[in-house]
Amino acid sequence: MRKVYLDHSATTPVRPEVAEIVNTYLTTHFGNPSSIHSFGREAKKAVDIAREQVATFLGAKTDEIFFTSGGTEADNWAIVGSAYANKEKGKHLITSSIEHHAVLDTFKSLEKQGFNVTYLPVNNEGLVQIEDFKAALTEDTILVSIMHVNNEVGTIQPIAEIGNITRERGIIFHTDAVQSVGKIPVDVNQLKVDLLSASSHKIYGPKGIGCLYIRKGVQLNPLLFGGGQERKRRPGTENVPGIAGFGKACELARVELGDEMSKLTSLRDKLIEGIMQKIPDIQLNGSKKDRIPNNVNISVKHIEGESLLLSLDMQGIAASSGSACTSGSLDPSHVLLAMGIPHEIAHGSLRMTLGRENTEEDINYVLDVLPSIVERLRAMSPLYQANSSESKGE
Repeated sequence: MRKVYLDHSATTPVRPEVAEIVNTYLTTHFGNPSSIHSFGREAKKAVDIAREQVATFLGAKTDEIFFTSGGTEADNWAIVGSAYANKEKGKHLITSSIEHHAVLDTFKSLEKQGFNVTYLPVNNEGLVQIEDFKAALTEDTILVSIMHVNNEVGTIQPIAEIGNITRERGIIFHTDAVQSVGKIPVDVNQLKVDLLSASSHKIYGPKGIGCLYIRKGVQLNPLLFGGGQERKRRPGTENVPGIAGFGKACELARVELGDEMSKLTSLRDKLIEGIMQKIPDIQLNGSKKDRIPNNVNISVKHIEGESLLLSLDMQGIAASSGSACTSGSLDPSHVLLAMGIPHEIAHGSLRMTLGRENTEEDINYVLDVLPSIVERLRAMSPLYQANSSESKGE
């Protein structure tokens, strides 16, 4: 049976070039980078090289990159650290209603600690509206955090436009770029952000490593306390194999980004068009225009997404119903609900995210398999019998 992996927004396979470097720093150059002997110096050199690779990829300076345990820690640090560092200036914070829970739950925690949070709505494509953002600003606003690309529907937010406004008003601006880095160009200067979170395992690097970009001069309280690593701002012995792998993944992505975007856009459009042609009562979720190249998110009306996923898995196709971090939840996606999609349609959502090893043959296989699965599940669905356009002869 053919195996097709279409869940690259959950995680990506580690590239062989990256795995080789990770293994080198797990086994051969295993020293602690804080040690002054040769073993430590070899490890320190790897961290320095990786910091340069990550900084170059993001358009940042090397001393603006701080390694973390991943995107969640970077998001938490950016939000909590800047909120407390600037609390004397005000206590109003702004984010959007479709953020990843690493951001949303952090803001909810800050609300319990006396901060006021505005959760911006989005339109039916999942886009934050600039007019809503401007209207939410107050004299007490000290922090704005808006994700660059939504992890479920792939919609690209107007980050540079928001960054221009926050910079004029002296407000700290953070973006969660976990789903955009490695998929579209990300330059911290062009985006006008002060803080940016990224994660290695979304770009064919190892899990458990990420980074926070902190623009020079931005005040940020630490989350952790202890040693003097990461210039005394993020203590803890460095994950050298992970850092070295992350750096290599960034270097490879920087070189190949243009070709990857072109290839994935073509495959994405072929998949969307094929599904729309072959299966009735399908809704494309997210923006058609402002969308990352590898994301397909649809609602298959009158079917439970979990049933669809299990059936696809039995045919060797790996997809998801939304964020991997919320798998197991019976609640419909908060992103789709915020976009105004009814509960019964949101329950039938299917996210397919493509990657560098996917081929046209993979897409053809999905387009061969998916229609018959949908037809079988709908045949068992009383909702479909009662509500479908086909059953009504439309």
